[in-house]
Amino acid sequence: MEKQTRSASKKLEEKRRRIDLFDQNLLTLLNQRLRVALEIGKIKKGIGREIYAPGREKKVLEKLKLRNRGPLKEQDLIKIFRTIMKVCRQSQT
Repeated sequence: MEKQTRSASKKLEEKRRRIDLFDQNLLTLLNQRLRVALEIGKIKKGIGREIYAPGREKKVLEKLKLRNRGPLKEQDLIKIFRTIMKVCRQSQT
């Protein structure tokens, strides 16, 4: 029993290290995305366009839904990306 517990603990720690690495990569990508969104915001302001473009958001979400192979549920995918886009919009203003 003790051996099984050590083995399970070792597997758990390895999985947690992988999650930590994914989190670091996600953070890097989110910051890169925001930098580009800020540039887009400047361009939009320069040409007199509104920051929020609901049609564009809808297209982005549709593309993501088509590419999603799971196990992420579609409703969760939409929640995550709507939040990401909202934060980017708020940062543009």
